[in-house]
Formats: sequence, C-alpha cells, structure tokens
Amino acid sequence: MISIATLIALAMPAFGPPEGAGAGPEVGQRPNIVVIVTDDQAPWAMGNAVAQGWFRDVPAAHTPHMDRLAREGAVFQNFFCTTPVCSPARVSLMTGRYASEFDVYDFITAPDHKLFDPDAQVALDPDASVTFAEALQQSGYHTGLVGKWHLGDWTLPGNEAQHPTRHGFDYFIGLTSGGTTPDDPPLEKDGQVRQFKGLTTDLLTDEAIAFLQRSAEGDSPFLLCFHTRAPHGRWLPVAPEDWAPYADADVPLPEFDDLNLELMDRYMREYLASTSGVDRNLGRLLDTLNDLAVADDTVVIFTSDHGYNMGHNGIWHKGNGIWATRTKPPGKTHQGTRVVSDKYRPNMYDLSLKVPAIIRWPGTVAPGTVIKQTASSLDLFPTLLSMAQVERPDDLVLRGRDLTPLLWGESPTNWENDFYAEYSMHHYAVASMRCYRTPRYKLIRDFHNAGRDEFYDLQVDPQESRNRIDDPAPEIRAAIEELHRKLLASMEMLNDPLFKTVRTDRVP
Repeated sequence: MISIATLIALAMPAFGPPEGAGAGPEVGQRPNIVVIVTDDQAPWAMGNAVAQGWFRDVPAAHTPHMDRLAREGAVFQNFFCTTPVCSPARVSLMTGRYASEFDVYDFITAPDHKLFDPDAQVALDPDASVTFAEALQQSGYHTGLVGKWHLGDWTLPGNEAQHPTRHGFDYFIGLTSGGTTPDDPPLEKDGQVRQFKGLTTDLLTDEAIAFLQRSAEGDSPFLLCFHTRAPHGRWLPVAPEDWAPYADADVPLPEFDDLNLELMDRYMREYLASTSGVDRNLGRLLDTLNDLAVADDTVVIFTSDHGYNMGHNGIWHKGNGIWATRTKPPGKTHQGTRVVSDKYRPNMYDLSLKVPAIIRWPGTVAPGTVIKQTASSLDLFPTLLSMAQVERPDDLVLRGRDLTPLLWGESPTNWENDFYAEYSMHHYAVASMRCYRTPRYKLIRDFHNAGRDEFYDLQVDPQESRNRIDDPAPEIRAAIEELHRKLLASMEMLNDPLFKTVRTDRVP
C-alpha cells in the first residue's frame, strides 16, 4: 500500500504554461477544483458537439451551459473511458489505473439488486488504492463528494471502510449505491440515510452549492467532486423547462434496420430532457462560483463516467447494450458477430467508450480550445496533481498522462494517440472483451465467446457499421496482427488474469 501521507509532499517547482498560453497560476497559488461527472452521458448529448459536426444522426441537445463551458475552456474531441460501464469506469477515473488492477470488472451490485451475492461482494479497497481526492486532501485541499460513488456498498455491517470518507473525502452527501430514483430519493447526509423531497438532480445541486459556499469561506483550496445521478435511467420526471425543448421537436434517430422507432423516439426525448436537467443545474453551479467571486480561481472539469447509445448500431444503453430493434436480435449474426444473448449486446463501440470532456481553467487555458489528441479518464489524476502543484511520488502507479501541455496549446510530437480498453461483462451476459484503438483502426477481442471478435477501419467507417475481422485484404490482415500484438502487450503489462488464458503464438 502507498501511504499518501508520507509520500506526497507539496511541491513548489517552476510551474506554468508556455509563453502565449495565458498567465497561468503563480507558484504556491493553487486553484480550487470542481470535477463534475455525469452518469451515462453520451459524447453527442451536448449541443456544442453536434454544432461542431463531431457526430452525425443525433439531435441537438439543449445544453446552453455545457456549451458556454466549452466556449470558455478546452473541449476534448477524443476522450475515452477505460470500461463502458459504471463502477470500473469510475475506478479508473478516481485512481488513474485500470479497474482490473483492483478486481473490479462490471458494475457493483447493491444489496437490493437481484444479482447481489453477499458472499461475492466487490469494492474499491481503500487500503490497496489511492484516489486523486486522497492525494489532494493530504496536500491541504478541503475535499467533498456530492452524488454518486458506486465503488462499494458501505451500508452493510463490516463494510464501513468502503465509505467515501475513507477514500480522501472530508465530506460526503449522496447515493449509497449505484442508482436511485429521479425524484424523492433516499440519500445519505451527515452519516444518516433519509428521504428527500424533490427532483434528485436539483437536490444534489443544492448540496453541491452549499459545499461551495462553505468552502469559499475557508483558508484552504477546495476540491468538489459533483457526481450527478442523471442522465442515468429512469429519466422521468424532469422539470417542465427541461422537457420543453423536446416536447414537439423533430428528434432525428440513427438509421438501422428494424429499429424500434417509436420506442427510441420516446427514450431519446426522455434522455435528452434528463440531460438538459443536468445542464440547467450546471448553470446554477457556475453562477455560484461567480457569486462567490471564486470563478477565476477555480478549475472546472466536466465529463461523464462512460458513453451511451440510443439506437446506434441497433442498441441502446452502454457497454452492456440492449437491442433497440423490433426483433431481438436481428437474425443469428450482427455484422458478422455472433450474439451472446437475445437481449444484451456486450460492446465496446466508440459511443460507449467516448465521453464529453471540458476543462475550464481561467487565465491558463485559452477559451475555445479544441483538443484532438486522444486522452482518457486515466489522465485526470496526473493532471490534477499538476494543477494543484502536488509532486507525484515515484511509488505511485498511474497509467495516465498529465494533460496540461495540451491545455496550454502545445502539440507534443511524441503524444501517443493509441488507446487500450477493457470490459469483462459478468452481469446479464458473459463477455471478456479487450480493445486496442488507434486513430485509424480498432480491434476488439472477446476471449470468452468465439466468433465475436471485431475490427473496424474508423477512417472510412466511423460509425463502426462494417466488421472487417475476416477481411482477407493484406492491409487489413497486417493491421489486425499489429493491433493484436499491442493488445496482448497491454494485457501483459497490466497483469490481466485473462492474459494467462490467451494463446499468444498466433493471431486468432
């Protein structure tokens, strides 16, 4: 175990952006940090992304405050999660490491979930992990978490050590498990679980604002992690003003054979209305920073745990996708890929792996910056250490990279744009998927289900509609072999238990 208390020390190195990128923070003047993590938000569910033409076949979400944040900061076009489902994605975001390194592979079930097994509980062990909240807390930040954690259930006897306050947070109010209702939710506050009245999105924002108000009066910089419950389903009810933009609007849907258009039309409207509820409350949060006169001293990071599909590739949901077609599944194969079950489509599509990502850093990041290089949730931990001027201990294992050079407008020639991802689906269906992606190609191996491997040429097929895993073209075979070797090397580097079961002497 790494002891942050003994290994992390406040550093005062020469620090700041290159000439012309902005004044930057002075040494020793550390910014406040607000990290907003939405739940299940698609990369296309943001008006700015659609307006820029980064996605097709999607409706324009009514998100004026996300769009404002994008105008005032830096937007990442190619930002990924490591696993396209809640708990493992959040492990990576908080620790800067792959969730498989902590034996978290699928979403963590709560005691009231039908799949919960009291003899096989899963959690992020605070004695075997370090979160960025812990690192900043030990360096003098006042830390708070409002909303969703979903990295272990601490309400059962003997599980008290799994509480968020054991992972680096001075204060917590929010969900005790992975989900709750969109209104009148049970939430833990001051160590007690009680029923609240109102829309969950609004209630959690009330608490986030209260934390900001208290923290602004203190002498220490603060870290607020605001993890929303929305736009995770169930999506309704929402506030009337959040429903209004979609009530009578023409909402385009992806083109896919046999798509259940009526169902997807209803789901799309409800999903976007829930997203607009998040946006409206983001506006409240940004206004609070202005009212407290701390906006110029505060970094705001906006992202989501993973992406989402709404009829794209014939599914809705995320990595544990659900068929959105009238027949489930459409025939015996799908784009050359055998189906695991008649309802679920385990997947690692880009729309499941990509997430929105915006960073506003007044005086340091030029407004309207667009970053095209590949980045991921793994990169947040080292980036936050740099922003907070905290020296990274040599013993602290992090898989990501410091993003500040990109934020300052640099274009490092040695920036690696390849990306590796993982998903072992245990709940509802079984799949052992590993993915290696370059800007041009993408290989997905399912080591559990023979015949479910996939290969896409993203340059000519960004929608991932044509699986070319069996394409005999020499350039395709060569690309598959190269990505296969890199995929196996990634598995070996991470000591992935699955690697021991894989034949490495040939390309399947």
